Amino acid sequence: MKRRSLIKAFTLTASIAAMGLTWTVQAAETIKVGILHSLSGTMAISETSLKDMALMTIDEINAKGGVNGKMLEAVVVDPASNWPLFAEKGRQLLTQDKVAVVFGCWTSVSRKSVLPVFEELNGLLFYPVQYEGEEMSPNVFYTGAAPNQQAIPAVEYLMSEEGGSAKRFFLLGTDYVYPRTTNKILRAFLQSKGVADKDIEEVYTPFGHSDYQTIVANIKKFSAGGKTAVISTVNGDSNVPFYKELANQGLKATEVPVVAFSVGEEELRGIDTKPLVGNLAAWNYFQSVENPVNAKFVADWKAYAKAKNLPGADKAVTNDPMEATYVGIHMWAQAVEKAKSTDVDKVREALAGQTFAAPSGYTLTMDKTNHHLHKPVMIGEIQSDGQFSVVWQTEGPIRAQPWSPYIPGNDKKPDHAVKSN
Repeated sequence: MKRRSLIKAFTLTASIAAMGLTWTVQAAETIKVGILHSLSGTMAISETSLKDMALMTIDEINAKGGVNGKMLEAVVVDPASNWPLFAEKGRQLLTQDKVAVVFGCWTSVSRKSVLPVFEELNGLLFYPVQYEGEEMSPNVFYTGAAPNQQAIPAVEYLMSEEGGSAKRFFLLGTDYVYPRTTNKILRAFLQSKGVADKDIEEVYTPFGHSDYQTIVANIKKFSAGGKTAVISTVNGDSNVPFYKELANQGLKATEVPVVAFSVGEEELRGIDTKPLVGNLAAWNYFQSVENPVNAKFVADWKAYAKAKNLPGADKAVTNDPMEATYVGIHMWAQAVEKAKSTDVDKVREALAGQTFAAPSGYTLTMDKTNHHLHKPVMIGEIQSDGQFSVVWQTEGPIRAQPWSPYIPGNDKKPDHAVKSN
């Protein structure tokens, strides 16, 4: 009886050991990829779709055989729109989950939170959203726009005859680093064009702010002083009550156009867009651009959303940060193939000069020195169906200027990535 029990115990132990070995082999055969986006809190309205786009892109790469013969394995965490938690979750991904790369963050405050962690641990972060510049870390690749690839061209357009010849500017933003730094750059730019301080109004609201009644009334009052445009750096779910209040107070785009830097197709899904027709957004991609690469990209996303039963799958849309996520993951995969390794230093080197035929219709290039993509600039007008009609765009991709020439002293800063601390 004892002998039989011993044999059973030995067989069970051997089975468990074999299973453990199998799990170890499976783990070794995958490349872990971190996804660091808010799936709850004020930024979930914008970031959840980036998580889903990352998962779709990973599935697409795996369906073609993975990277260097290994499947990609997504590790998804939710920093819940809590900026210190971004750093904590970033550290967890790098030290516990042992991911080879992280795709994530939306707000600059979340990126600034994780940056010291990635620089300390030599991790690799791909950041997919337009931002204020003033940063060029060796541990970050920026696939969204710098100010000269979005904010500056948008304001130049508003000042042009074609864009309405605006003379006064109401700068409205969420109160954190991206809107404040962008508006510092825009104020200096406007002053260089002869716009007086009295013709520039600057107002900030906290994250999650929902009462825009007084602010919209003040915009109307300010616009009585001359041809006015609103530059909106409002982020997250606050965009819904802001645009609803514009409609409530009958502020039409023909009178006071609003150009937004953080409102795309995804944010407009929850709003009746009919009263907002004619207002603008500046990005580097819109779902409505017509080319074969984008037609496939949009169709694949809609099919994925339906197959995965994502919320609102019947009205699934693509947007600029989703495209930047898609491009970033593919570029990283190409660099890993080129480096024949996931080693951060080797991949960083292999990323320099990588190109990708993007859904925007342009071939995008990762700059050889400044870790930013060369991107086209597009200005789109809101349509009644929540899509954008492109009213202006650059002929080709523009090289990013992470150090804005409108901030004193930036001309002395290096044109290559350097640690921030």
